[in-house]
Amino acid sequence: MTVLPPKTNPLRCLTGALIAGTLGILLYRLTGAIAYVFATHAVSYHNQLVYSLAVAVRTLVVGLCTLATGVFSIIAVGLVALTLQLLWERWLQREQA
Repeated sequence: MTVLPPKTNPLRCLTGALIAGTLGILLYRLTGAIAYVFATHAVSYHNQLVYSLAVAVRTLVVGLCTLATGVFSIIAVGLVALTLQLLWERWLQREQA
């Protein structure tokens, strides 16, 4: 059984899940917009070093946005799961009482 701080309640978990989910959705849209712009605007440098650096920076930007999207999405799902666990534990305590 997990030991949680006394201030943990389902409402706080759902509020955090809503915030994290909103950030995840916004980052998902931002990632799609950035990827679309990078796909429609090709890198056209004649110097191989500049071309390689531009491609590396583009890959890094899209990768970091995707990572942030995944992190916030996983946090939102985890907080919803914690809410369900807290509600389940409260229900079981009422059944035993």
